[in-house]
Amino acid sequence: MLPVVALVGRPNVGKSTLFNRLTRSRDALVADFPGLTRDRHYGEGRVGEKPFIVVDTGGFEPIKTEGIVKEMTNQAQLAVEESDIIFFLVDGRSGLIPQDQRIAQSLRESGKPTYLVVNKAEGMSEVVKSEFYELALGEPYPISAAHGEGVRALVDMALEKYPTEKEIEKDGDFAHKIRVAIAGRPNAGKSTLINALIGEERLIAFDMPGTTRDAIEVEFQYKDKDYILIDTAGLRRKGKVFEAIEKFSVIKTLQAIEKSNVVVLLLDAKAGISEQDANIAGYILESGRALVIAINKWDDIGEYERTRVREEFEHKIHFLKWAKSLYISALYKRGLGNLLTAVNEAHAAAFVKLSTPKLTRALIEATTRQLPPRARGGRPKMRYAHQGGMNPPVIVIHGNALQDVPESYKRYLEGFFREKFNLKGTPLRIELRTNKNPYAQND
Repeated sequence: MLPVVALVGRPNVGKSTLFNRLTRSRDALVADFPGLTRDRHYGEGRVGEKPFIVVDTGGFEPIKTEGIVKEMTNQAQLAVEESDIIFFLVDGRSGLIPQDQRIAQSLRESGKPTYLVVNKAEGMSEVVKSEFYELALGEPYPISAAHGEGVRALVDMALEKYPTEKEIEKDGDFAHKIRVAIAGRPNAGKSTLINALIGEERLIAFDMPGTTRDAIEVEFQYKDKDYILIDTAGLRRKGKVFEAIEKFSVIKTLQAIEKSNVVVLLLDAKAGISEQDANIAGYILESGRALVIAINKWDDIGEYERTRVREEFEHKIHFLKWAKSLYISALYKRGLGNLLTAVNEAHAAAFVKLSTPKLTRALIEATTRQLPPRARGGRPKMRYAHQGGMNPPVIVIHGNALQDVPESYKRYLEGFFREKFNLKGTPLRIELRTNKNPYAQND
């Protein structure tokens, strides 16, 4: 599972600034699940070679017992419980204050690996740095979250024992067995769907419980295909029966998505499409995972409600048009065969291998049908294409003046390649590189 890094500290020490630096975002709301601003915010770490999840919290006030501040403290304490690593931020400009000492005491009691991070450390003297040794949390690490100074070194040190993204993807099961995460908000029917899938064939091999925070993996077979089901709800064995417990956890959802190669986003037709559904969908999109959308409880609503759900879906999840959407009933086990067929197709599309000649021929066909628009007195020239990655597929196009290609034309190319190679159910990334094929003739 991806390591979880929690950012903890009193208010206004720079936690949100560091969160934005670590996730390379601007708004501290990369994967903001609905709730008040004092809730925890989650994002995908994008510093260094090792993937991780970062959690931003409200200010930590261990002695406050009521009101909004109490809720902020509760959220920070939950973040500590969920985390593998803690970055405890203090303010190098204001120096050590009693509130920092109270927080340090709480963190020492947690027993979690904690890094004392002195933010706003630009030009900080050794005398100021030395006073933070009083917190008894080891060496203080000076950084500037605003300018990025010291951040990469801190992350590399904290994640030293964890695998790189390439090492994770080399895991033999990652590409060969279809790893399916079931994601969705509470009461969408994840537990019912999981029980329907694993109970239908009764071919459970084993379950592999991790820590209480980890998602649980279950192997099963359907029509001679091997699947690993990554459960975000929490599967527990009860005698010989698997009992699914509906328990929503953002961390479990994010970790399951990252560890999967296909995500099934389960929507609740009876409740309608919510902003929370859209937020989960947004994180799946950002993760680059293949996706199938299953609209559950379809048998439980009438034609009027079905029209409403379709309209809500078009409005709120319009950015996932490349994903196949299906109407199912997990309770009555309707549509499950079609669901697994769609999962297979999405997996095949995510791991497709396309040769350079095949891609280049398709590129020539696309640009012949519709030329790139002129810009700055000339027309961009696309010369050849090759595959730059899988899961999701990346198509790299080389040529001249490609920096002038508008987003609308990139979308045209994406649609063309999707149709040409039947890439349904996976994100597709187009990269443009302005250089020349050494074997190409100059115009």
